[in-house]
Amino acid sequence: MASVRLRLLVLALLPLAVLMPFLLFLGMTRWTADYDEVLIANVESDLRIAEQYLSQLMTGTATGLRGVAESRAFAEAMEIAPDAFLSATRNRLSLDFLYFLPREAAAPAADRWPVIAHALAGRPDSQIDIFPPGMLAAFSGQLDGLARIGLIETEAAVPTERSVEDRGMVIHAAAPVTQAGREGVLVGGILLNRNLQFIDRVNALVYLNAVTGGDRQGTATLFLEDVRISTNVRLFEDVRALGTRVSAAVRSAVLDQGRTWLDRAFVVNDWYISGYLPITDSFGDRVGMLYVGFLEAPFTAAKRAAFLWMMAAFIGLLGLSAPVFLWLAKGIFAPLERMTETMKRVEDGDLSARNGDLRSRDEIGQVAAHLDQLLDEVQDRDARLRAWADELNLRVEERTAELRRANQKLEETFRQLVMSEKLASIGEITAGVAHEINNPVAVIQGNVDVIRETLGPNTREIEMELGLIDGQVTRISAIVGKLLQFARPGEFSGAGETVDLAPVIEDCLLLVDHVLSRGEIDVVCDFDPWTPPVRIDRGEMQQVVVNLVVNAAQAMRGTGRLSIGLLPCSRDGVPGAELVVRDTGPGLPGGMGNSVFDPFYTTKQGEGTGLGLSISQTLVQRAGGIITAANARGGGAEFRVWLPEAGDAADAV
Repeated sequence: MASVRLRLLVLALLPLAVLMPFLLFLGMTRWTADYDEVLIANVESDLRIAEQYLSQLMTGTATGLRGVAESRAFAEAMEIAPDAFLSATRNRLSLDFLYFLPREAAAPAADRWPVIAHALAGRPDSQIDIFPPGMLAAFSGQLDGLARIGLIETEAAVPTERSVEDRGMVIHAAAPVTQAGREGVLVGGILLNRNLQFIDRVNALVYLNAVTGGDRQGTATLFLEDVRISTNVRLFEDVRALGTRVSAAVRSAVLDQGRTWLDRAFVVNDWYISGYLPITDSFGDRVGMLYVGFLEAPFTAAKRAAFLWMMAAFIGLLGLSAPVFLWLAKGIFAPLERMTETMKRVEDGDLSARNGDLRSRDEIGQVAAHLDQLLDEVQDRDARLRAWADELNLRVEERTAELRRANQKLEETFRQLVMSEKLASIGEITAGVAHEINNPVAVIQGNVDVIRETLGPNTREIEMELGLIDGQVTRISAIVGKLLQFARPGEFSGAGETVDLAPVIEDCLLLVDHVLSRGEIDVVCDFDPWTPPVRIDRGEMQQVVVNLVVNAAQAMRGTGRLSIGLLPCSRDGVPGAELVVRDTGPGLPGGMGNSVFDPFYTTKQGEGTGLGLSISQTLVQRAGGIITAANARGGGAEFRVWLPEAGDAADAV
């Protein structure tokens, strides 16, 4: 039902949900483009205002000089006190320097500065010129120090090795002096480096309104090449960004290509809608830029707010349309929901569920009536199928019970056959081994007794060797008994004894010394003194150790390193001791795993019976321990024997 409701809702709202966002997107895109064009046009207009103010300042400077040069006061003052008059005039005209060049002195200067050449030709002129620090130092007022600005590393600027800008950008003006007896050139100028009055005046003229320039959002800057020498852009709250540099992209477009930049640009620490105008000097070279711009963020926020408002209105319209549509479509949904409920009851097993009279004669009502007829037929067929199924199940259960009983008999017979075959093989091997071993053991024991009788008191010198032979003969008998025990493990059960493993291992190494001494096998023992004693028959533990050591020696073929470690170890919270036997042989064949403990499994064909590790596993497991085999990281095989501590062994067995 939910899917039908959803489909109808989608069909009804699809035009509104798809076409409206598309139209909104087109409208917002066009509106944003127009909005951006308005901002660019606005910054272009601001840039023209700043340019006009700079031109007006240059023209006013030249006009002021011309008025002074043509005044009677100038002629009279030059006769009486020229320095005082020039100083007073410089202050009145807000100039940073003012001086008079007689014609004979102005001729060499005209070769260097076009403005002076124009003045000598009788035309007052004013241009932007760049003065070197030495020329600035010649004027009063410490203009060279005022012009000096340390460069600040700026993101995205062209890399430079310079650390300071010590040149000065100057409004350089000159007016001809043609009065009788005083012909020459009156030269004056304004240093624009750190000229905050000039740049703040530009900012005030450009951003009279608060739309684009309120609350310090509008900025103006004068650049000497790409260095800010006068600006109201803030590096910090009260620190102007003097010495910062323009981005490489703006520099390339404005200074290198001579284009006016009208676009967004990153200015010091934020994005601005920016305008950059190239500034040329009296020689026609591009020596700087005039910049105006305002923060982009408020207008971006305004565009975002407008977009969000339109999206919210659209979502609200969708939210209102959906319930209205659902209310209008209730006449369709109600019969469908009734049929859905009926089908759900049928799925749950209630075949008596029906739609009933829906009081609808349209297509939905006809479908509901036809569904009731089909349900009647389904209920009838279900009753008949259930009867047949009950009868079939009864027959299947009878046959299944017979098959189960037959399978149990087969499995039991198979297990008996396998066990009988295994016991027969083991019994035959055990009997043969016991006979073959006991006969030479009896001969050895008899000869030992003959030696004692023959030597008499002289046996004291070899009593230790004879004692070892006696012990080993006894051990051989015990091993034969353990072999029989492996064949019939259910007939043997020993409570064991408390054993300290370190002495047992040392005795075993003494017993197999003849095997180790045949080659160059280096035995390294590392016994932790805190290893706890374990509960196991001493002879059985000796048999396990001897078996592992002999197997390791055979695997190394007489040369290698045999490491035997003994340490305390806990498994599943049970304290115990762990014996680690590691060799440097070829290791276990890949994929062998714990199959080395299977009876009669051997990798030394013709050299062993394959019962050693199997017997060892039986002895360890009977003592409540675990024996595992794996390949060591550095190569060779590693066997680990874990036994529970003597105090916990009784619980573990």
